[in-house]
Amino acid sequence: ILFQIFDAFKSRLHDSNSKVNQIALETMHKMIPLLKDNLSPVINMLIPAMVDNNLNSKNPGIYAAATNVIQALCQHLDNYLLLQPFCTKAQFLNGKAKQDMTEKLA
Repeated sequence: ILFQIFDAFKSRLHDSNSKVNQIALETMHKMIPLLKDNLSPVINMLIPAMVDNNLNSKNPGIYAAATNVIQALCQHLDNYLLLQPFCTKAQFLNGKAKQDMTEKLA
């Protein structure tokens, strides 16, 4: 059931409506401390949805929300769960997003 919920939620994380996108990111930020490592089955699906476009967003609210989500992931999940998806994102992103992900990896 976790897959079904987050599969539907994932599309809101990169919605074309910036307000929907930002609220989805802010909601994700609130869910991470509650779910913690229970997110492990869906983390490889969620990280691209949270990072792609959002860390390079010109909208300061979306960028801040995405940064907060990445920070929450680092605080509440075991690092081994984040290593592979963060490495993949750092390898293929560009601009500010690449810099942010590389800093988190370091």
